[in-house]
Amino acid sequence: MLLVYATAGCTLIAGILHLYLASNVIGNNLSVGIFFIVAGIAQIFWILPILRTWGRLWIYVGIGGTVILIIIWIITRFPDNPIIGRDLPVNSMGIAIEVFQIAFIVLCSLIITRNPRGKDVTTK
Repeated sequence: MLLVYATAGCTLIAGILHLYLASNVIGNNLSVGIFFIVAGIAQIFWILPILRTWGRLWIYVGIGGTVILIIIWIITRFPDNPIIGRDLPVNSMGIAIEVFQIAFIVLCSLIITRNPRGKDVTTK
């Protein structure tokens, strides 16, 4: 059960940090602010499939979405990238979000491997 709570906590923290970033940038860049709002809400929503053990498909989708967020973060750190055309700085907030997202993926993977038949993780 601790594994489930830790996994949910990681996505919750990453989501809250994305919403915090949205509040900082939405006045200057509406599209980036909206992106952070959508990412934050999605990550906070993902607490439900994890805590309620909706099944492996939901975990796989959560992993996939989180991997996409990490890839976008990495791409936007390169000069002349195809997303925004310039590089963004690496800062402590971004690093913190990436750490929680990577932890979410690792913990989701542990949930999957500990339950090869997709049984309820709360019973172990």
